[in-house]
Amino acid sequence: MNLSELDKQIVVELQSGLPLVSRPFAVLAERLGISEEELISRVQAFQQAGIMRRIGAALRHRRVGYTANAMIVWQIPEEKINAVGEQFSQLPEVTHCYQRVSLPQWPYNFYTMVHGHSRDECQKIAEKLAQMAGCNNYRVLYSEAELKKSSMKYFMD
Repeated sequence: MNLSELDKQIVVELQSGLPLVSRPFAVLAERLGISEEELISRVQAFQQAGIMRRIGAALRHRRVGYTANAMIVWQIPEEKINAVGEQFSQLPEVTHCYQRVSLPQWPYNFYTMVHGHSRDECQKIAEKLAQMAGCNNYRVLYSEAELKKSSMKYFMD
């Protein structure tokens, strides 16, 4: 699916955040000079084409008390990666789940990000995940400071 100029304008509007009103798509459609129905139809087409996965809220987790952030790095056998990824990605505790190439000096090939109210809570989550995956080859790396938090922006010439 090739994106038209209007499609690109829709992406720019969506990635800027939805207005906090009862009909946010009506507001965006008005800004774009199209009907609310057309906007919703185009967004659905983005999703059906696999261009857009979803529209969701981005919670500022530190502001609501989730001050412990842990990247858990794993050594998962290659033949189990897909199954473990499917399993972990369904859990509300896991916000990011990635497979990466391991290196001789860094043997971890699977990464999950979790957030908790304390490091102890994150540690308990890691232990739960380890039990689920049948894997004890992992390390829990805690964030020391948040230096940047933003989403990718497209078509922002």
